[in-house]
Formats: sequence, C-alpha cells, structure tokens
Amino acid sequence: MTYHIRDAQPADLPAIRDIYNDAVLNTTAIWNEQAVDLGNRQAWFSARRAQGYPVLVVVDTEENVLGYASFGDWRPFDGFRHTVEHSVYVRHDQRGHGLGPLLMLALIERAKACGKHVMVAAIESGNAASIRLHERAGFTITGQMPQVGTKFGRWLDLTFMQLVLNPGAQPPAIDKE
Repeated sequence: MTYHIRDAQPADLPAIRDIYNDAVLNTTAIWNEQAVDLGNRQAWFSARRAQGYPVLVVVDTEENVLGYASFGDWRPFDGFRHTVEHSVYVRHDQRGHGLGPLLMLALIERAKACGKHVMVAAIESGNAASIRLHERAGFTITGQMPQVGTKFGRWLDLTFMQLVLNPGAQPPAIDKE
C-alpha cells in the first residue's frame, strides 16, 4: 500500500481524536484516563499551529488518516526553548506496518527545520515497540523513573529517551536586549 505524510488539516481532527482516544482507553501510551472531545483536539491543534509546530498525518491513497505525530515545548521555561517533546500514534489496526518510523523520521526533519536541538520522548517502560522505534531512529535512553504513574490499576514506570538533532552545535548567544 502507498502512504503519504502531510500536514494535518482541521478536517483530520475527528480521526486524530479517535486515534488519541483509542490510545487513552486501551493502552498505556497516554497516561490520561478520560477520552477527549473534538473541541479538545481543536484547541490542541490550534495551539500547535500558533507555536509554529507541526501536526503531521500519514494517510493512505483514499486520504484516510492512519496515524499522526507532533511535538511541543518540553518545559515552559526559556532555557528549554531548543528542546521539544514529541508524540507518534498509529491507528490500532495499522500498527506494525511501518507507519511509526515514517512519521518519526518526518517529525525529526521538521524539528531540525525549526532549529530545535533535542527531541525528548517519555515512554511507558513496558512499551517495548515504542522503545525499539526510538532506538532505530537514533534515540538513547537517558533516564528511568519507576512507579511515577498509574493506569489500569497498576504502577507505571517511565523511560526517558532523547535524540540530539545537531550534535556539536554551539548554544545560541544570549540576547540581552
């Protein structure tokens, strides 16, 4: 099958909401426990666009949304402005078809184009498929946090991974104006 990655449009938001809600209700990929409505995804999408950050979708030849990816600020402090945290989600019936790596690589290129220096991933430690996906994309494990979350009646561990997008780059000069 042929797939295409493009910038998401408002018409894609119902499919994005459905993929997000499936992950909320059926996986530990997202630690939220409540499904969201379309208004939630519209606000999220608008915020990403206002920040100049991408929301990408992978679609089939009929333009069905099969997955999405995005990144946002890692922390709200100026010192972290060159670091982003990302998310990649694939529709439950499309997992294992290579769509995650396609989205990940496109997202990495977008982060580089935005002048970002590091991408951070926070992954539930039992999610071996996501950890492998990130390792294949060049991410390294930088931290483990046992039992920092809970879902489905059990404690969850968090694995932090990161990718330095432009190794050797010098930090930008401080603008004191």
